[in-house]
Amino acid sequence: MAAITGHPLIDLAPAVAERALRLLPVLVDISSPFGDVPGAQRCVDASIAAVPAATVTRLRSSSPGNEDDLLLTIHGTGRRRVLLLGHLDTVIPHPEHRPTSHAGDRIDGSGTIDMKGGDAIALGMMAELSGAAWQDAFAQLDLLLVCDEEWRRGPMQHAARFAGFDACLCFEAGERDGQDREAVVVQRKAAGTVEIVARGRAAHAGAAPDEGRSALLALAKVSLLLAEMHDPSGPQRRSVVPSIMQSGEGVNIVPGTGSLTCDVRADDAQAFEDVLAAVPTELDEVVLEARIGRSWPGMDATGRALPVLAAASDLLGRELRPATRGGASDASHVAAVVPLTIDGLGPLGEGSHAAHEHLLASSLLPRSEVALALLAAVLVPSGD
Repeated sequence: MAAITGHPLIDLAPAVAERALRLLPVLVDISSPFGDVPGAQRCVDASIAAVPAATVTRLRSSSPGNEDDLLLTIHGTGRRRVLLLGHLDTVIPHPEHRPTSHAGDRIDGSGTIDMKGGDAIALGMMAELSGAAWQDAFAQLDLLLVCDEEWRRGPMQHAARFAGFDACLCFEAGERDGQDREAVVVQRKAAGTVEIVARGRAAHAGAAPDEGRSALLALAKVSLLLAEMHDPSGPQRRSVVPSIMQSGEGVNIVPGTGSLTCDVRADDAQAFEDVLAAVPTELDEVVLEARIGRSWPGMDATGRALPVLAAASDLLGRELRPATRGGASDASHVAAVVPLTIDGLGPLGEGSHAAHEHLLASSLLPRSEVALALLAAVLVPSGD
């Protein structure tokens, strides 16, 4: 596919896509599950090497004990500042990690689509834009690559440092809409967990079963109760999915303790409180203690993003559509301080967090065009 030439920046797309294709196996072949410091550092080193002209800053991770995050910066003589955003950690443990394999259009491997493919495009953009020919296009380009996105419980603490930036472009997996048009994410649900600890009374399952108070049965009832609150088509678009239950000390023991975790998503994190309030403090003489665990904000940049998408569509010569996604992303944290935040600029693929995770090599060029068109629309808005 030839590059679209509606703006000089978009002419860089083939070079960006080629860089991304070369860098992808370098990143994916490194196993970097959340919390693994050596793996994260190897990914950081590879990222630094990909943009040798950038200024390197290491930021303390938002998750204690994790590897420091990476901030790459390019300064120019223009007017606008833009943040590119990604993460280097994955969810796949070392024994299950799959290095890259390339067959036809499909590139398989752990972390290809979530989100080292997107990281590779962002790094390719930074490398191409670090040349002297582009210094007057922007005042500052930052690329933040964090090492703790997948399992971080609290906020991404670096967001505040980007207050005043003109835009944030995040490179989570890309998508196309139901009519096969290019799409980017402008709205995300808030994401959280409701975590419940149960304390009953253990007893011998054969000699005195009725003297026990089963934490397992109480949690099973609570999981059914909370599942009734699942209403993704309702006014809050709330989903409630009991996802982890642990209980039992032995096959011949009435379980005295246990825990339940529910994944909760909604347009607004306030909806999590409604789920929390529905958990009884006691059920069948089993004491239940509930709390909000992970809590990430929602994101809705639709109003700010639509004019930018329209301008980028004109530059591309094809329509770029707004999309909504239920999955969590650090874009939601940054959107609180950078109102123009657009996500989903990564390549196309499937199987995030799964054994069949892969991306489509043919999507690297068109998604590079999309990212560069959005950047051009931000750097030179209509009316300037």
